[in-house]
Amino acid sequence: MASRLPPLNPLRAFEATVRRGSVSAAARELSVTHGAISHQIRALEEALGMALFERGGKRLKLTPQGALLLPAVTNAFGEIAAATALMRQPETRGEITIACVPALLSLWLLPRLDTFTDQFPGVRVSLIASNDADHLRSLDTDVCVFYGDGNWPDCWTRLWSNIQLFPVASPTLLNSRPLRSVRDLADHTLFHGDDGREWNTWLAAADAIDMVRGSQHFMSDARLSTEAALHGHGIALGDTITAGNLIARGELVVPFDLTVPANHAFYVTCRQSARQTPIVKVFIDWLFASLEENLPEPHASARMLLRGRGRAAEPHRPLPAPAPRRTASSPQRKTRA
Repeated sequence: MASRLPPLNPLRAFEATVRRGSVSAAARELSVTHGAISHQIRALEEALGMALFERGGKRLKLTPQGALLLPAVTNAFGEIAAATALMRQPETRGEITIACVPALLSLWLLPRLDTFTDQFPGVRVSLIASNDADHLRSLDTDVCVFYGDGNWPDCWTRLWSNIQLFPVASPTLLNSRPLRSVRDLADHTLFHGDDGREWNTWLAAADAIDMVRGSQHFMSDARLSTEAALHGHGIALGDTITAGNLIARGELVVPFDLTVPANHAFYVTCRQSARQTPIVKVFIDWLFASLEENLPEPHASARMLLRGRGRAAEPHRPLPAPAPRRTASSPQRKTRA
């Protein structure tokens, strides 16, 4: 049975000539002579029984039949090139163990992990909820995503994201007990994800450091304080990365129009010897690419609710409630100690 396809070499010459804009340029790309390209194009036209270029003009111009053929040829060669590139890539298989600060692991990494495992089905992932630098010295841990100052000697380290801090609360809680001003926080339970410094920083920026506080509970990390706020038990401090999805889905709201910069940031770090291993490299590349892809949504959500950073705290109205009022004069934004 005769082939339904035109000869492939002439198709290649045709595509290169159109893409490069001249027979001479196509000849240089394909490392053949000008006459060879012209011969291939004539052979293609004879095989098809129709002209593909209009002759006589100074510039190349496709006939209607040539214009119809070009997209199919371009797509076919593009798909062949892409498939060839994939075939030449070494397959990424094996195990990778990642230690990650608990709040980031639970609230950011886990919801997106399937995008990594779908892309690299041959990789088995082990996750450790920890911000302990001892993992950097362990041969059992491949990559760490830590909250800190980025100073881990003898390790490869790269800043992943800075963060801003702000109060977050369940909309159910604010429906039953609205926050009309910062001073109303005295009637709510405050949840701490640290030793209290983060809340002190935010209250100082809101000109309310001297506020008489009600109940306060201290958690071992921000994941627990955020979960306590999700359950409607009180107010926690969220950040622009881990709280972003919860805010976008309406599970948490931002009652005040004020953020403060966190003292530290999120970093990706690992042993120098592990950095260039293929499995570590693809995970780190995915981690940064995922941040770039997903950051606009939570940040857009946060910005809608947190406009005017550095001004006096202004109540947000996520649900029907008495009209809010502004606090006293705008305090100067303070840098976290």
